[in-house]
Amino acid sequence: MRVCLFIEPHRGATYDTQLRFARQAESAGFEGLLRADHYRALTPDPGLPGPTDAWVTLAGLARETTTLRLGTLVNSATFRLPGPLSIIVAQVDQMSGGRIELGMGAGWVEREHTAYGIPFPSLGERFDRLEEQLEILTGLWSTPEDQTYSFDGKHYRLVDAHALPRPAQRPHPPIIVGGRGPRRTPELAARYADEFNMPFKTVAETAAAFERVRRASERTGRELTLSAGIVVAIGRTDAEAQRRAAPLHVKSVLPPEDPVVGSPGRLVQRIGEMREIGASRVHLRLIDMDDLDHVDLIASDVLPQLSR
Repeated sequence: MRVCLFIEPHRGATYDTQLRFARQAESAGFEGLLRADHYRALTPDPGLPGPTDAWVTLAGLARETTTLRLGTLVNSATFRLPGPLSIIVAQVDQMSGGRIELGMGAGWVEREHTAYGIPFPSLGERFDRLEEQLEILTGLWSTPEDQTYSFDGKHYRLVDAHALPRPAQRPHPPIIVGGRGPRRTPELAARYADEFNMPFKTVAETAAAFERVRRASERTGRELTLSAGIVVAIGRTDAEAQRRAAPLHVKSVLPPEDPVVGSPGRLVQRIGEMREIGASRVHLRLIDMDDLDHVDLIASDVLPQLSR
């Protein structure tokens, strides 16, 4: 089982806090660190230090880590135009030596768009834009270096783009499509993604999502990595686990989740259940980025059991 960590810096975390967390994750032996792409906290705004931009942060981490895979889970299609995004991702992939992963989603939190003047179209249009972005990104990165790329869609038009720079990974960094959507999300994953991620739901809900993706993949003839997001608050004692779980009780706009709260053994059991339904990768969401002991506890008491 491949194990990555997932963080939500929009809750409030400086670059230095994220750097310390990334270095701890790397030294502890985790495969990767992926971060959310939001510009506002989803709980009542916590005040300072405020959010950070995903790709500015990843560019910095790319130069200050050496083995840790880095990426977004997931980019909001409403935040960036696909042409400039292809340049950003390719450049950061080069800066990392080929360790970047690009998660893509339609975007869903209206209030962060309103707060920063970002257009927030209807759900159908957001998915339409996501589909065009995925086609453009993969099209640009697949264009021969001596040719140009053009695209004429409903929402985006590219004319004779040189499709440069190229990512270090060829033909492109792994693309992750994640989300709970029952129809278009599996279809887009099956057409464009290397990995499908079901975020933070029960084993039964995750299994149902995996099955929808399998059926869509049969139609496209492509096989995807299946991954599960798991919210984690574990401890050496019940009191320690409950302390780490306290932020989960704060009112949030997030849909209901199914966190693992308790002992390291409970997390090992949940990961095993995800493995049984087809997951070959998990993204563990840790809440407090200053709690580096939580990272070490998972590394010492969970990771060795997964390799046996």
